[in-house]
Amino acid sequence: MADPLFLLAPPRSYTSLVNAMLGQHPQAFGLPELCLFNVEKLVDLWRGSKGEISENGALVRHGLLRAVSEIYCGEQRVTTVNMALAWLMLREEWDTGRVFQELVAQLDPLVAVEKSPSYTMSVKRMQAIHRAFPAARFVHLVRHPVAQCKSLMAINDGAFCLKVEAFELGKDYALIEPQIAWHDMNMNILDFLDEVAPERQMRLRGEDVMAAPQRYLAEIARWAGWRDDDDAIDAMMHPERSPFACFGPINALFGNDPNFLAGPTFRPHTPKLPALSRPVPWRTDGMGLYPEVIALANEFGYV
Repeated sequence: MADPLFLLAPPRSYTSLVNAMLGQHPQAFGLPELCLFNVEKLVDLWRGSKGEISENGALVRHGLLRAVSEIYCGEQRVTTVNMALAWLMLREEWDTGRVFQELVAQLDPLVAVEKSPSYTMSVKRMQAIHRAFPAARFVHLVRHPVAQCKSLMAINDGAFCLKVEAFELGKDYALIEPQIAWHDMNMNILDFLDEVAPERQMRLRGEDVMAAPQRYLAEIARWAGWRDDDDAIDAMMHPERSPFACFGPINALFGNDPNFLAGPTFRPHTPKLPALSRPVPWRTDGMGLYPEVIALANEFGYV
């Protein structure tokens, strides 16, 4: 069974695009967001880990339903998604690692590639990945904190930040502060990767992949033990060919970033890297990045 490859990154860090690009390699299969390691048992994606209705609702299951439908039926229709739901219900008491292992075995010899940004909310979730797949590979994908935070704040006024307690509390004020999420989720990744063999992990700046995709996609391929010939690299330049690079049927519509689903075609470009020392655009008090955020950004190569 081929060991899977996981992208680890906070939300809005180019993960949808890079995951789909890697998944188009002839030796790989790019999955949508499965979110399996958010919980211990499969049924908890429906009921929550304490018996309550899952806080994520139905949307968190769309990627898993689409993946099972595509892997076992070769297509994604309302009827095949219903079949996928029945497949999952037969395994509802399984550990989620076992469910993922069955999907990986079905895809063999292709390498499963997955990213669920919610994994990085907790070191324990990433440790669960490692227990299920001790030989998995991990790519830590990073993005400039200002750009990532601006993008995060554009989604429901930064509502995601509330899930990870990314807010600043003062004597007489409270405000959503996305840089806390950027810092804490990246630190979770670093803490987890301390437990992973150096040769099974790599770090990439998303902006570098956007600007020089052939170079960095080939670098990932060689590191993963995949082909790095021109045909393989060209295939990865077409994420729009992924079966998950579009909206799904009505009963499993998402499974990925809606912006990516609406426009998955890749065009190389050089993203702007804002200065780390300036006031941040999501605040009205003229404040900038926290010192610890600047220090971590420097470590990632942003100066």
